[in-house]
Amino acid sequence: MASDFEFEKEVVGGEDETERSSDITVNDVTNNETDDSDEENITTSEKKRKVFKLSLDKTEDFNEKLRKRGVVYLSRIPPRMNPTKVKQLLSEFGVITRVFLVEEDQSVRKRRRKNGGSGAKRYVEGWVEFERKRIAKRVAASLNNTAISNHKRNVHYGELWNLKYLHKFAWSHLTEKVAYERRVREQKLRVELMHARKENAEYVQLVETGKKLDKIEERRKKRKASSISVSRKQPRQIEAIDDGTTTATKNEILKSLV
Repeated sequence: MASDFEFEKEVVGGEDETERSSDITVNDVTNNETDDSDEENITTSEKKRKVFKLSLDKTEDFNEKLRKRGVVYLSRIPPRMNPTKVKQLLSEFGVITRVFLVEEDQSVRKRRRKNGGSGAKRYVEGWVEFERKRIAKRVAASLNNTAISNHKRNVHYGELWNLKYLHKFAWSHLTEKVAYERRVREQKLRVELMHARKENAEYVQLVETGKKLDKIEERRKKRKASSISVSRKQPRQIEAIDDGTTTATKNEILKSLV
């Protein structure tokens, strides 16, 4: 019996040891997985923190390229012409780096659509930046006041180029101009909104005062009507009024009976 008990104890002890070893292996696996996830998070954070730094030589080369570029001004943009079309037509004469066209006012577009015209987007003016100044000068001098297309079936047949080379003009000047106009437009909208809110508040205040005055006037009318009705109310007769006529008639009746 003692040997059997000892054997059972050894078996139970062996099972406990296997359970402990399995728990240790599971914990090791989970710890390894957490370590791997932490390492991945660290690597991703390091990747996000990496900033691309330009060297001094590269920045100088880029600034030199910017100095060599030239800007051409388009005083008129024909209908059905967009930035991609302008770049496609003018890129035949040189490399174009940037194109910017100014859209027409929305009120003009709505008015044209209301009158039965086209509702397509149109542009008023534009700027085209070429990679070389000499190419920009040559394009502006050769294409100014010339036909855009000589094909009769072309959409732009009969339209002329209106180009001018802008001397000592950089693209940064244009961005500053656009940013300044945007700030001015936002300031105007802000002032108009403040003015509209002020007018709305004044109008609401006037409406409320008008309602109060109407209520006061109604109360006054009710009071006047009640006072008139009280003054016109006749008193109730409790006893007969003897004005002398009844006594005379009574005496005549008695005399006739006698």
